[in-house]
Order: sequence, then structure tokens, then C-alpha cells
Amino acid sequence: MPELSQETERGRSLLPFVGVAEVTGPSMVPTLRHGDQLVVHWGARVRPGDVVILRHPFQQDLLVVKRATERREGGWWVLGDNPFAGGDSTDYGVVPEDLVLGKARFRYRPLSAGQRSPLAAVRWALSSVRPVLPDRSASRRLRAR
Repeated sequence: MPELSQETERGRSLLPFVGVAEVTGPSMVPTLRHGDQLVVHWGARVRPGDVVILRHPFQQDLLVVKRATERREGGWWVLGDNPFAGGDSTDYGVVPEDLVLGKARFRYRPLSAGQRSPLAAVRWALSSVRPVLPDRSASRRLRAR
């Protein structure tokens, strides 16, 4: 169920509030895939729809990535974009505000082993870095209820 590699650390960054994290697991598919790298803004203000990095409420040495769907009494209701993967607030309830560490700003997909031709490299370069956009749709918020 881990969502970020255990090597993710706030202290390994060149900038004080920006870091990199690697996604593992399927809970954020199709937005994020296994192996994606995230540029994380630690301590950023979270709004509904943002993709956030948080400590798991029951296993606080484990970092996970989820979408903050709604602020509730006691913290944030977070869900994965893949409804079949689980491991979100439907399992552990509201996540306290102090366990939400930051939000993802960009995702970077590493070059696949099969992408060796010049054309494949150009296509990869044009599509590998994308902003992680918030989803503020009503249907996503209603799913959290």
C-alpha cells in the first residue's frame, strides 16, 4: 500500500520548501503512475482538489499521496484517483491537518527502457513533465461524502 518511496525526505532538497518524491502503487492512476517522480512543495497551503503528500494516520513512517477532496472537522478527507485501489479516507477516516505535509506541483515520468529512438526521445521530452493539476469538480467532492 505504500505510495511514495521510503527514500523521500524533506531534507534532501536543494531548496528549503521543494523536494522530490517517487510514486509507488496504483491508487492515483490515471493521474499518477508507479515510477512517476513528483516535485513537492512542502508546507504549501492545501485546497480541495489538490494532490497532497501526507503521513499515513496509522503508520506515520509511511508517506502516501492522495487527493484532498474536502476539509472536514478534524482535518482532510483524502481519496485516491483509482476507486478500486483503496487505502484512503474510506479506510482510515479524516486525516489530521498536521499529517498533511505538502502538495505535488509537477510530475515527471522517467524515460522508459524501450524509448531509445530519437523520435521517441523527443516525444518523451515533450510529455514527461506536466503540472499536477487540482481537480475541483463537483463529482469528485460528492464522492467524498
